[in-house]
Amino acid sequence: MFSRLFAPKVKVSAHCDLPCGVYDPAQARIEAESVKAVQEKYQANDDPDFRARAIVIKEQRAELAKHHVSVLWSDYFKAPHFEKYPQLHQLVNDTLKALSAAKASSDPATGQKALDLIAEIDKIFWETKKA
Repeated sequence: MFSRLFAPKVKVSAHCDLPCGVYDPAQARIEAESVKAVQEKYQANDDPDFRARAIVIKEQRAELAKHHVSVLWSDYFKAPHFEKYPQLHQLVNDTLKALSAAKASSDPATGQKALDLIAEIDKIFWETKKA
């Protein structure tokens, strides 16, 4: 009797752990834009205190961007996406490596490379949302 009383009334299912609306490459892009902007500001300023703060902020933002890309890869993209876009695994890996390079560098070119790769992920992401 108790099992019927407490049995679920409605069965639900989803293809991901949360509604897909919570995922968006824009989060990674915004952080990567901050990385590049800080790199540019770093290059334009010779004050050692400013530069020290800039390095800390740049590294934090690069790490956040890496986190957002990793979440997309591990939580949003599923087997059908990887089948349709076989370059996706390599693209994510390249993006994470580019963000690591930007984290370690004050050269805005490294920030731009990360942004370019995030833009490729963004394109694929929005194509999957149409499907």
